Amino acid sequence: MMMQRANLLVPVAIEATLQSQPQRGMATLKAISIRLKSVKNIQKITQSMKMVSAAKYSRAERDLKAARPYGIGAQQFFEKTEIQSDEKAEPKKLLIAMTSDRGLCGAVHTGVARHIRNELAATGDANTKIFCVGDKSRSILARTFGKNILMVANEVGRLPPTFLDASKIAHEVLKTGYDFTEGQIIYNKFKSVVSYQLSTLPVFSAPTVEKSEKLALYDSLDSDIIQSYLEYSLASLIFFTMKEGACSEQSSRMTAMDNASKNAGEMIEKLTLTFNRTRQAVITRELIEIISGAAALN
Repeated sequence: MMMQRANLLVPVAIEATLQSQPQRGMATLKAISIRLKSVKNIQKITQSMKMVSAAKYSRAERDLKAARPYGIGAQQFFEKTEIQSDEKAEPKKLLIAMTSDRGLCGAVHTGVARHIRNELAATGDANTKIFCVGDKSRSILARTFGKNILMVANEVGRLPPTFLDASKIAHEVLKTGYDFTEGQIIYNKFKSVVSYQLSTLPVFSAPTVEKSEKLALYDSLDSDIIQSYLEYSLASLIFFTMKEGACSEQSSRMTAMDNASKNAGEMIEKLTLTFNRTRQAVITRELIEIISGAAALN
């Protein structure tokens, strides 16, 4: 009885298998074809983004050459006067993260956020505030250090930065009401089309600058003049670092899109090979079934 039941089930199982194999093969071919088409579309997008980034990079590099004197001139004042924070006073630190609102540019933004996280972990976050220039740094740092974020400047990176944008950011930094004793601007310094370096620039408040012993090198400096110059120098440093960051971002995005296009090309080759092999297997299986059926009829 058991053997009879098994004999009855064997042809049914074989027939079901033969019916399901072509269906599985067709489904596999359809799935591979859809995926292949999707990867080809992604490759077109990444190639277009690479071309756009290349054009923006050329403009950003030209603008950076014109903006570097602003940053060099502003740094000279702090270097010549040898300004240092007051060790007796309670330290209050301000970290300015120079990023943008746009992604798909490698580790440009995450490197800045990582440096700030390490700084807060080493020195403590009790008397340290963060001013985020760009929404990318805010989205990364808000998870663990949301209470330390003082303010966020949005709409950065969609258009090339201007000195007016830097002046607005500098005005907001000085008008936040946070009386910091020292600060840092964390940004990406452009080196070449394939490399950039994470760098920092010091920033000091007006009371800290007035206590410098070498400030007497400059004649006729009162509190109003120092305050006005600090506002201008901060705007110059922010403008300089925004240009450095924009150039680094565009070059990194161009490299990232080039790598993405190459990876998509490799995936297209593998999927095409898999598609051809699967189609050949389906054709071979169908021919075997036709020949077997013809032989059975004879």
